Amino acid sequence: MADGDSGYPAYLGARLASFYERAGRVKCLGNPNSGYPAYLGARLASFYERAGRVKCLGNPSRECSVSLVGAAEYAFSFWLPLPVCPLQVVIYVIRLPQLPWELSKYSLVLIKKLAQRKYFPSINWLISHSKNEGALDDFYDKNYAEFVPLRTKVKEILQEEEDLAEIVQLDGKGSLAETGKITLEVAKLIKDDFLQQNGYTQYDRYCPFYKTVGMLQNMIAFYDMARHAVETTAQSENKITWAIIRENMNDIMYQLSSMKFKDPVKDGEAKIKADFSEFYENMQQSFRNLED
Repeated sequence: MADGDSGYPAYLGARLASFYERAGRVKCLGNPNSGYPAYLGARLASFYERAGRVKCLGNPSRECSVSLVGAAEYAFSFWLPLPVCPLQVVIYVIRLPQLPWELSKYSLVLIKKLAQRKYFPSINWLISHSKNEGALDDFYDKNYAEFVPLRTKVKEILQEEEDLAEIVQLDGKGSLAETGKITLEVAKLIKDDFLQQNGYTQYDRYCPFYKTVGMLQNMIAFYDMARHAVETTAQSENKITWAIIRENMNDIMYQLSSMKFKDPVKDGEAKIKADFSEFYENMQQSFRNLED
């Protein structure tokens, strides 16, 4: 921790299984029902709560941070207590303007297949969650009122896509209803063009919140408009299907996947917001023309 006391960020990785093996607490790693002390979660919590950002004592004035990462072994065996407990107690310290320091509990589950595909960040978007998800809702309501409903909708789409995956695996996409096909396509768009980031690029190394909200607004708007077009014409002679939408809106879908290429530094907030707003209007007009 000498680097932290000097005012530098410090990182500490811990192999939790090996730690408890050496402590003589784990008797049988193959049996999740025996060999684990009841106070395991409390002990892990006391370890993780040492992470955070602080002002060092003494002069000159210095700030440092300590990041703790616990590596769970046994190849993603999340039913075992050793990997599960850190997910329940890990503490992540955040700070936002005009808000006090808060301890927010997060569960981040890494997926090996995503890492092999060079997908960053390689985090399962369904299992991973924040136990303090509503802590910042007041901030969002005051500054980005539309964000919370958009976030909720994205989670619903990703969960629905997961539910449809088994049907697709057994019977293929052709067996799905038209709305199910829309869900699969928009979920793919969210995963590949919103959640996935490339930290080595100028445009994607970080994402200002206005860009995040703007991208989500247009993606969810496309989802809602596509479902509305399918559902309202389902009983008519000129029925609109997902195949028709995809055929007539290749340009719209290309623009949806290209929103991430907006460079916050080069383009600026005003231009990006204006471009997103113009694209939303063009998308609305395209669906009106399709339905007419």
